Amino acid sequence: MIARVWHGSTKPADADRYVAHLRQNVLPELRAIAGFRGEQILRRARGDRVDFTVITLWDSIEAIARFAGPDPEVAVVAPDAQAILTAYDRRAAHYDVIEP
Repeated sequence: MIARVWHGSTKPADADRYVAHLRQNVLPELRAIAGFRGEQILRRARGDRVDFTVITLWDSIEAIARFAGPDPEVAVVAPDAQAILTAYDRRAAHYDVIEP
């Protein structure tokens, strides 16, 4: 299993809006992809910003490519999300999951 890890930040006033975007748009799309195994959304308030770490679990790099395209490390950030985020990773990192 592979964990795909990505980070982004919002203003505190936009944090709930970003979570709603994930729940309404991103997660349903991911759950429909063969090889998707689950997700964890981490949130951390840090004064004038809120940081998010999104961890998705996949069967293989090929499954990730069904979501991300031919370069599986490219971050997939929809224009709606880009409008909410103040900063975000342009590339995701992949890790072998040793213990689920």
